Amino acid sequence: MSGADDIASLDFASVTPEEFARIVKGLSTKEINEIAQDATLRARVLKEVFGRMERQFKPDVAGSLDALIRWKVTGQGDTEDAVYETKIANATCTVTEGRSNAEPRVTLVMGDADFLKLVSGNSSPVTMFMMRKVKIAGDVALAAGLTRYFDIPKA
Repeated sequence: MSGADDIASLDFASVTPEEFARIVKGLSTKEINEIAQDATLRARVLKEVFGRMERQFKPDVAGSLDALIRWKVTGQGDTEDAVYETKIANATCTVTEGRSNAEPRVTLVMGDADFLKLVSGNSSPVTMFMMRKVKIAGDVALAAGLTRYFDIPKA
């Protein structure tokens, strides 16, 4: 069974964040990019990951933070870029698909493999930035500390 088959057969509703982190850790960048070539599967994975952000948000850590974070996950070949926005305000986190007209405090741009590694706790945002695997426009300090606002599992 390939990595794509593993992901395709997942019942995301029953997979814990820790299990998802372990699955991602076990996949190579090449395998993740193969998964991303299947537009339906890619959309399913991204929708699940962003859907979990609201549940894994730590309001006590965010405090009075008010920020719009735009995520652009770049596609390869015929795969289109995916854009999501995370709005943190009043100790809540709201995620929407697509690009709004609002001005984000920070925009993060990365490929599918780097995105999945970041959100599953398998890579550090600072290391990714230093290695130019993620591009950041706007508030770099917010981007560097973004993971502390979410309960991110360690694989």
